[in-house]
Amino acid sequence: MKFTTSILAFAICGLFTATTTDAGKHKHKKPMRKTATDVYQGNSFFDKFDFFTAADPTHGFVNYVDAKTARSNNLTLVKNNIVYIYSDHKNVAPSNGRMSVRLSSKNTYDSGLFVFDILHMPVGCGTWPAVWTVGGSWPNNGEIDIVEGVNNQAQNAMTLHTNAGCTMAGVKRNQSGTTVTPNCDVKAPGQYANQGCGVTDTRTNSYGTGFNSNKGGVFVTKWSPSSGIQIWFFPRNNIPQDIIDGNPKPASWCLPNANFPFKSCPSSHFKGHQIVVDLTFCGDWAGNVFGQMCPGKGDCASYVKNNPSAFKQAYWAFRSFKVYQNWAETIGIRKESVSD
Repeated sequence: MKFTTSILAFAICGLFTATTTDAGKHKHKKPMRKTATDVYQGNSFFDKFDFFTAADPTHGFVNYVDAKTARSNNLTLVKNNIVYIYSDHKNVAPSNGRMSVRLSSKNTYDSGLFVFDILHMPVGCGTWPAVWTVGGSWPNNGEIDIVEGVNNQAQNAMTLHTNAGCTMAGVKRNQSGTTVTPNCDVKAPGQYANQGCGVTDTRTNSYGTGFNSNKGGVFVTKWSPSSGIQIWFFPRNNIPQDIIDGNPKPASWCLPNANFPFKSCPSSHFKGHQIVVDLTFCGDWAGNVFGQMCPGKGDCASYVKNNPSAFKQAYWAFRSFKVYQNWAETIGIRKESVSD
């Protein structure tokens, strides 16, 4: 039944999104736009972020560098209004790890509609890229993983991480993705340490090489203190016209890929979040499954250290990040009856 309902959900999603996009082409009136509260785009993109330079909390083989070092090594640049963030792919890495970039937004958020238009994500054995939001004093103020995966993974993983008292177990969830773990508590019994409550997108164009070959797409996170957190992914050729027009209307979209209702999880678990973009290597997740996912390549850190050319595709390319606030409470989601 789960397989059947997932296929139905995707059929509805594809049909509905395409119809919305096609209908938008025939409108004669210019649509009214909702003004984004914050826009991260073009030449001002990096001005709105702080560069994280401390040791990697996930114990990766990585050296996160500051803004000046990133620019001088061509790890950050803007070309034709597209933002690029690279890891070093030219040199054998020193003992402190491969050079990379981790950004944290200067602004913080307690709710909103977050729209991430991404053209390319880092791929390759040893990689662990993510776009996420997180509050201070982790995990007490929560974490929302919007785009995440490791090594040669093909499907996006969407996860919440919290302290005790937040679970999705037994909660009806209208979503098209597959639930992996139910308890968001990073110390939940019966789950790996820091695993959280995860959902996997079943489509192979939602992450990795499949995502990149399709020129990416748009990830949207709706965070409402009253209803919870929902995450959508729209492939490049199926982005709703209302998103393109700058007037997003989640109530008109297909089912979210991941749905985390605030029923057995009080909204107080999530507050004061920064937007984070990073690429680490190996570490607690990518390193632990490296041998399984990348057989024959030896030790993860040694592979990352000694094979710079393997990371030519380990880069981000962003069109924009947009955050809409102060009206997220008035917009809902479609109510197709598909649940875990």
